[in-house]
Amino acid sequence: MPVLNPSGQNTCRGHIQDPASQRLTWSKPPLNVLVIRKIRDETLLEPFKELCRFLVEEKHLMVYVEKKVVDDGSLMKDESFSAIRNQLCTFREGYDDISDCIDLIICLGGDGTLLYASSLFQGSVPPVMAFHLGSLGFLTPFKFESFKTEVDKVFEGNAAIILRSRLKVKVVKGMFQTNEQLISTQENGIVPHNHINNEAGKITLQLQVLNEVVVDRGPSSYLSNVDLYLDGRLITSVQGDGVIVSTPTGSTAYAAAAGASMIHPNVPAIMVTPICPHSLSFRPIVVPAGVELMITLSPDARNTAWVSFDGRKRQEIQHGDSIKITTSCFPVPSICCHDLVYDWFDSLAQCLHWNVRKKQTRLTDASDSSETEN
Repeated sequence: MPVLNPSGQNTCRGHIQDPASQRLTWSKPPLNVLVIRKIRDETLLEPFKELCRFLVEEKHLMVYVEKKVVDDGSLMKDESFSAIRNQLCTFREGYDDISDCIDLIICLGGDGTLLYASSLFQGSVPPVMAFHLGSLGFLTPFKFESFKTEVDKVFEGNAAIILRSRLKVKVVKGMFQTNEQLISTQENGIVPHNHINNEAGKITLQLQVLNEVVVDRGPSSYLSNVDLYLDGRLITSVQGDGVIVSTPTGSTAYAAAAGASMIHPNVPAIMVTPICPHSLSFRPIVVPAGVELMITLSPDARNTAWVSFDGRKRQEIQHGDSIKITTSCFPVPSICCHDLVYDWFDSLAQCLHWNVRKKQTRLTDASDSSETEN
């Protein structure tokens, strides 16, 4: 089982600590590893098989893989991998709870694999080791070429950790939608575990979000018109294409494209960024972690709005619905390749080309300097 030193994974509020002191150690060796592979990418087939062979044959671990990954046609045809495939434990997203049996998560792909891994754990999240095999790789610091060495280092412990805060989101649907919504969320007679019915009969969707919650106007040609509350007090109305509520991790994603500042994942904050606001003075703001934001349709809104969570589970928001957002007690412990400062600034440089420009040429002699000054 992993131990985060100093402890802080399961507490919402605590003392301010030195980020360099966030280290991963193991109270006992990890036994169960979840491998997340980017779907529909044939280039990841060989790395996936190499990793599974290493974990099963050399490390003697129990490996969990999503069922649709194991059922991939290309993987099924590989007879040399059949012995390993038969030893893999499979699960289905939303219906099989694996949250209590995973010691380590290994992601193969881009940033979407880490976001997906986060969504599988609505409570405490095991440490995540992410290999860059996708298109962007801002959240995936490890290179697969040396995966055996890197995995061995993590198993030895004392690795640097970034605790990436998440948002706890609760969407409460209005009374008149409950019957249709309940039917639409059922599959084979089962209601997904993140849908619950409260005392008033309303459907409540509860989610843990790593990047951002996006409320936008959807297919409508009208401006989005939603009200934003902070700790129960109306702060402002958002008129425009929508609003982004993001974590510091999400500050380098959609929020950055909408004009927000980029915030290091260790900063305890929630960002509120308007999308194309119909007001020149509406700038992005940062509020303290732990406050509760609530978003509802304005009473005079001409149309509904749409909400999505890390780009998934998109749904319509109508009058009478509410979206409540606060800092989650369960962050994502992301394992660093070097350290949490170097990794983040290296990602800014490599993925976003932050502050990249041609350097100014130096002056060659004193005469050039005097002429410039005059």
